[in-house]
Amino acid sequence: MTQTNFNLDFESFQLLLLEMAQQRSVDELLQLVTSSLASTCNVALARVWMITPGDICNTCNEYAACQDRSRCLHLMASRGLSIDNTTNWNTIEHGAFRRFPIGVRKVGRIASSGQPGNVSAICGNSDWIADRAWVKKEHIASFVGQPLIFKGEVLGVLAMFTRIALDQGALGLMRMIADHLAYAVSNARAFAEIKRLKRQIENENAYLREEVNIAQSFNGIIGKSNALHEILRQIVLVAPLDTSVLITGESGTGKELIAREIHARSKRVGHPMIKINCAAIPKNLFESEFFGHVRGAFTGAHKDREGFFQIADRGTLFLDEVSEIPLELQGKLLRVLQEGEYQRVGEEKVRKVDVRIISATNRDLGREVTAGRFREDLYYRVNVFPFLLPPLRDRKEDISLLVNHFLALTSRRINRPKPPLTPSDIESLTQYDWPGNIRELQNVIERAVITSHLGKLDSGISSITHLGVSPTAPSVHTKGHIDKRSILTDAEIRQLERENMIKALRVCNGKIYGPRSASEKLGIKPTTLISRLKKMGITLDDWQGRN
Repeated sequence: MTQTNFNLDFESFQLLLLEMAQQRSVDELLQLVTSSLASTCNVALARVWMITPGDICNTCNEYAACQDRSRCLHLMASRGLSIDNTTNWNTIEHGAFRRFPIGVRKVGRIASSGQPGNVSAICGNSDWIADRAWVKKEHIASFVGQPLIFKGEVLGVLAMFTRIALDQGALGLMRMIADHLAYAVSNARAFAEIKRLKRQIENENAYLREEVNIAQSFNGIIGKSNALHEILRQIVLVAPLDTSVLITGESGTGKELIAREIHARSKRVGHPMIKINCAAIPKNLFESEFFGHVRGAFTGAHKDREGFFQIADRGTLFLDEVSEIPLELQGKLLRVLQEGEYQRVGEEKVRKVDVRIISATNRDLGREVTAGRFREDLYYRVNVFPFLLPPLRDRKEDISLLVNHFLALTSRRINRPKPPLTPSDIESLTQYDWPGNIRELQNVIERAVITSHLGKLDSGISSITHLGVSPTAPSVHTKGHIDKRSILTDAEIRQLERENMIKALRVCNGKIYGPRSASEKLGIKPTTLISRLKKMGITLDDWQGRN
């Protein structure tokens, strides 16, 4: 099979085919073939065009002749050297022939017909000649073009210009090279697709691992909604910093839980996070509670007392319901945040403190500023990094997870069997808007577990409608009712009264006095409420849900 005029011997031919079969990159494969052919004696230029989507139609030399601008032949590999060894044609970025419309000129016609093109002893009158000056200068005698066909589809064109006429043996070799090249291109593309899919799967797995890690690593934060995942990502972002954080959202959305997670992921985790329920502190005790006092500073100050700021030194201070801080004391708080300095009540000594502030409120602090109830400079100091927690009605895909979590938690805590949960139960719970948010849901689940144990309700969560919670109830805070079909024992009535007081305290965040307080919601005097709480033995641990 040795050719005298086309010096590609059989051994070199076999080696080329083996190397082609081992290639996993289309670009490297095409470079291999064109380089091998161009290095053969009497070959001036070897090129490969592949059919791909059109990309430079407006600047293509054949724009006017192109009928289908969605795809064309792109020059993908080129190797050649001038007869005087001074110029190479190894670039694919420039030149008049880097694009061919399918069906136009000799290369385009080979692609459209799927038939090889061969011109021997090229003469000046041949319509196959695109650049007669170049043909003459480089002593080009033959052109051969072979379509690259795989499973009946033309992938591209392999072409070669030689300085001698080619015989049938050389043309046969070219046909075999083109056939093997088409298969090798298809294989290389398959490998590239496999590699791409593998990389995509790895990226997706990495993302899923990140999501799982986030979901598993946030202690007590339950949910899978996009809104919750965005909150978790913000926690990861801000937790390592000492930036002041303001968490806003409706009552019961989980503000304290978010604050604790921020502290747990901060560099202050080895020191305490002190929670101050600003709504539960009497106005005349704010300064003493915040900053402490010395003995004799006021009536009843029988000994020195450290304030919350001193206790939280090097840790985190969580100002829950920060909007309830009296306006006249907000300036002193601002000084601590700005200067890290404070004074105890009745003491002239200035003390230094290192505390990170996380604040929370269910009000719009911006409106409080406009109304003159909150200092603007303090607002900007606490609102460096804001969190807006979505209400439960906006993350309904989390309800089933929360329900199962609270069922298991309550059942373990009170040592009672976990009631079964049916799809209809979840549907009913999901349809309800939950004005009290997660705290209300937790209270309802606790009641359902207790009542199920008493046997007065059916065995599923659907029975919570007897406690005034149904998708059609206007508001469980004002329109609750007890099942009139049942007669409750005295113990059951006391249990319901206890639960109702605990719920009122949770909804009002422990506030007993004044507007939006538990006593106001229950319709009794604050002193009466305090007396009943003591009588029932309701302590902080009983009512303080995670805000």
